[in-house]
Amino acid sequence: MGRALVLGGGGVTGVAWELGLLAGLAERGVALDEADLVVGTSAGSVVGAQVCSGVPLAQWYAAQLRPPREEVPARLGLGVLARWAWAGARGRDAARARVGALALAARTPSEESRRAVIAARLPVGGWPARRLLVTAVDAASGEFVVFDAAGGVSLVDAVGASCAVPGVWPPVTVGGRRYVDGGVRSPVNADLAQGCGQVVVLAPTRAAVGPMPRLSVQVAALRAAGARVAVVSPDRAARAAIGRNVLDPTRRAASARAGYAQAGAVADEVARVWRA
Repeated sequence: MGRALVLGGGGVTGVAWELGLLAGLAERGVALDEADLVVGTSAGSVVGAQVCSGVPLAQWYAAQLRPPREEVPARLGLGVLARWAWAGARGRDAARARVGALALAARTPSEESRRAVIAARLPVGGWPARRLLVTAVDAASGEFVVFDAAGGVSLVDAVGASCAVPGVWPPVTVGGRRYVDGGVRSPVNADLAQGCGQVVVLAPTRAAVGPMPRLSVQVAALRAAGARVAVVSPDRAARAAIGRNVLDPTRRAASARAGYAQAGAVADEVARVWRA
């Protein structure tokens, strides 16, 4: 059945926290980068591509501790969140389409400039040999989309789409369609690990708006199908390090260190599932 690593969304601080946690767990002998399947949503798509690259986790963690010169500061403000909540007060596809419409109408940086930022985060231009699923949402229809190596979409565009936070970053054009953040459907999308026997979920945020599938429901379904599942979210110290703006790159190093420190507290729980 295989082992799955599910990496949820959470902005630049979510990338940092996940990489810190992964590096800390690896040092304790819990090698989550050996997963048979990696599922990445938004920030998790960046980490997923890095995890599957073959580059040691310690190097990715060290990169998070350096000054974030390449990152563009942004804010997921209350106004954007309020519009998401308003748009989400409908059926699932309709809600996602309304969020997509907000994204299409928003004033954002250009697609080209954002693509350069995403490309700088990735280890290589192509898809890794390991199975990697990257989530996104069609901005026009609200359809949930999963990109992979077989789909003919470049890894940069797939990750860019998954990270296209509505109202903050531009939707990404792929094959004449435009796509936004996979977190519009679910901040984690853990149900894509269905069929795996061991699943570890790293969820920088569990928040779900309106009709979004709840992580607790996704995890219950995985367990009902026979999977062993461990879920890790930021502890109190990590939440303090992350702060209120997950798109603030100045919080990156502190978030990474907090994830690295938290690994010590969760290593045994995660190892029991991973080594089962």
